[in-house]
Amino acid sequence: MTILIADSFSEAGRAALKQTGHTVVFEPGLKGGALTSVLAEHEPDVLIVRSTKVTGEDLDASPDLELIVRAGAGYDTIDVEGASRRGIFVANCPGKNAAAVAELAFGLMLSLDRRIPDNVSKAREGRWNKGAFTKAQGVKGRTLGLIGMGSIGREMAVRGRAFGMHVIAWSRSLTDEAAAEMGIRREVRPIDVAREADVISVHVAATPETKGLIGEDFLAEMRPGTLLINTARASVMDEAAVAKAMDEKNIRVATDVPADEPAGKEGEWRHPLAGHPNFYITHHIGASTDQATEAIGDEAVRVVLTYADTGQVENCINLADQSPATHLLTVRHLDKVGVLAGVLDAAREAGWNVQEMENLIFAGAEAACARIRFDGRPDPEALLRINEQPDVLNATIIAL
Repeated sequence: MTILIADSFSEAGRAALKQTGHTVVFEPGLKGGALTSVLAEHEPDVLIVRSTKVTGEDLDASPDLELIVRAGAGYDTIDVEGASRRGIFVANCPGKNAAAVAELAFGLMLSLDRRIPDNVSKAREGRWNKGAFTKAQGVKGRTLGLIGMGSIGREMAVRGRAFGMHVIAWSRSLTDEAAAEMGIRREVRPIDVAREADVISVHVAATPETKGLIGEDFLAEMRPGTLLINTARASVMDEAAVAKAMDEKNIRVATDVPADEPAGKEGEWRHPLAGHPNFYITHHIGASTDQATEAIGDEAVRVVLTYADTGQVENCINLADQSPATHLLTVRHLDKVGVLAGVLDAAREAGWNVQEMENLIFAGAEAACARIRFDGRPDPEALLRINEQPDVLNATIIAL
């Protein structure tokens, strides 16, 4: 296969792909039209990206494209719906950067509380102002509220408890039992976390449901002086509402994912809240540690090589949870050439739309069993034609 890597990627990972006989095209930093052009030039089977946006135009540029691997957890930079329409698999590498993001989030928490960046900035300016920086709450004994309890949220819970904090959390998937095992308390709604926490850290995926989750209603319930950290996605937090809360309630905020962040790695950029004394910005570096880069690279390689060897896509995020199939056709047959072709011909004539199909071979390879899930109305005549085929042992249909 030809594999295009359009972002930074570990050298060990690139070597592993090449050693297995694949052609690797490594062009980190491709953006926009440049990515489209390279896709059209090389027509890769696999595309690996990290922060690069993949559009419908990019998907059309390479007709051979079969798999896109996001070397990270989120995949909102990829046109997943467009990939699904074109029959292109999309996979990610969940959990591999969890510790790195949690470390940054905790660092931002301590920075907000102790105003570490401002301390350093004043010292570099040649100014000594100890009196301005001696006031801090400290985090021991305070309540850490987590919004989202995936891999990163769980890493945050461990660190919070290690620092002597009480940890509460909300997540759609979190149960009381799971919370008890982690030594934390589950909250029923995000707004309950807002009311109870001294420090709030956000770790949810960017979805239509989470857009603006940290908005006016949520911020209104937060207590004055609360610390808020967002290392998830910019769309999760309403920065205009945050600006108002910082002014009115002295809430202190840190984000690693500011709105309208530049697509490139460097250049001129202005953010309306960059000069606010209560607002800290880092450069979307949550997953940027050597450890995380190696772990993500290893996982991306595993996904690609598994697909190359078996056709299976690990961590696939765009397969239907349940197909529209209405019936199951089970065909026990002799393991001979052309048997399944005859069965599928009968299915086509009956107007059955095959949704899922598998063929299991019995020991000795003399017989097999095909299971075909289809969308359509059962046709007794079609079933009879299948059963009358000389190498078919038995065929049945049941409703799903």
